[in-house]
Amino acid sequence: MAHKKSPDNRVCTNRRASYNYEILDTLECGIVLVGSEVKSLREKAGSIEEAYARIERDELWLIDSHISPYKFGLVTEHEAKRRRKLLVHTREIRKLKPKLEQKGFTLIPLQIHFNTRGVAKVLLALVRGKRMWDRRQDQKAREHRREMAAAMRRRR
Repeated sequence: MAHKKSPDNRVCTNRRASYNYEILDTLECGIVLVGSEVKSLREKAGSIEEAYARIERDELWLIDSHISPYKFGLVTEHEAKRRRKLLVHTREIRKLKPKLEQKGFTLIPLQIHFNTRGVAKVLLALVRGKRMWDRRQDQKAREHRREMAAAMRRRR
């Protein structure tokens, strides 16, 4: 019996997040979109490289995410860089709030994807910025793992 490969429903990813930040915790949440934004995301016309999330008045907002206007849209298109509300339970916001008030912590989106029911979701991460020393340590560990794997292949 052949195993079906699930379709890749990722719209956009923040590839530099793991390089620039130390990821401490992740949270998946919904996003409030208008119709033309959904159609644009289905065409993978979005970017979250510079985006971040913020708690304002006990609501979570995605700021600076870019969703290109839908090319077959009507005259009333959506604004590309508007603030978008994220759908999260209040208890999760209460849990995040004290962590975000600490110095150096922030929320950034790692990816936007569509779940199996076709609903747009955002994967947020609670992160702390890496310093140059941390990046060097990560690079050394990566090189060490690569050398170990090469040695294991030579040994076989």
